[in-house]
Amino acid sequence: MLTVLMVLDAVIGLMLIGAVVMQSPKSAGMGMGGGSDTVFSSSARGMDALLARVTVVLAVLFGALTLFIAKATAI
Repeated sequence: MLTVLMVLDAVIGLMLIGAVVMQSPKSAGMGMGGGSDTVFSSSARGMDALLARVTVVLAVLFGALTLFIAKATAI
């Protein structure tokens, strides 16, 4: 069962990388402030909004599953 969870975690991780890479760049630099973040703003439309939501969902799933696996292997 643990092996299945680890494989699922790896697949979700790869999907997360793909979702991040497919997003269009939001600004030229990494400066603080000024720019609007697509994940938290309502100005995103279409594919950008979908990819932002998918990224958040995959990140939460990846984090939760990774913590569960770590807890299960520590027992």
